[in-house]
Amino acid sequence: MIKLKQLLESSAPNLLIPRRIEGRVEKYVQSLIQKYIKDDSKGGLDLHGLKLTKLPSNLKNVSVTGYFDCSNNNLTSLDGAPASVDRHFDCSNNNLKSFVGAPSSVGGHFYCYGNNLTSLDGAPRSVGLGFDCSSNPNLTSLVGAPRSVGGNFNCYNNNLTSLDGAPRSVDGGFDCRGNNIKFTVEQVRAVCDVKGEIYV
Repeated sequence: MIKLKQLLESSAPNLLIPRRIEGRVEKYVQSLIQKYIKDDSKGGLDLHGLKLTKLPSNLKNVSVTGYFDCSNNNLTSLDGAPASVDRHFDCSNNNLKSFVGAPSSVGGHFYCYGNNLTSLDGAPRSVGLGFDCSSNPNLTSLVGAPRSVGGNFNCYNNNLTSLDGAPRSVDGGFDCRGNNIKFTVEQVRAVCDVKGEIYV
């Protein structure tokens, strides 16, 4: 009779370890996208927390009528992002260094905090609600930010050395606390028409 210890010490493959299903995440993502397209692209498309390193290329021609969430992945680029998003776009907590591939306009909020952005070039030109680029430690400039933001504009906890490139108009608040330079309310008002509170 073979003892359990002998089985465990043998060089035979370990039968207790399940076989890996190669490409299972990619297949799952593709099934989500195909279902979304089949449903006439209605509602939101949620790809958050799937450890994606890139977005599927067949998303480029999809117009998302709800929200698009690709947060908490390992994305370094937005290449392949949907052509347009009617509501919120969330790409926070990734490893993004740029906005290459981002949609040109977003109807709701645009969340890109907690990345490694070095520039806002390529960001949507208009955002219907808030824009949050906070907590990007390598971000030193706002050049490339949306021209208009329909809600709050958050650029706190970065390493900004100037407010050059800030939106021309912000309908909500403007928060630039915790940067390399302590800005003043007057400096913010000099570059941006802020309708709400200014936090410095």
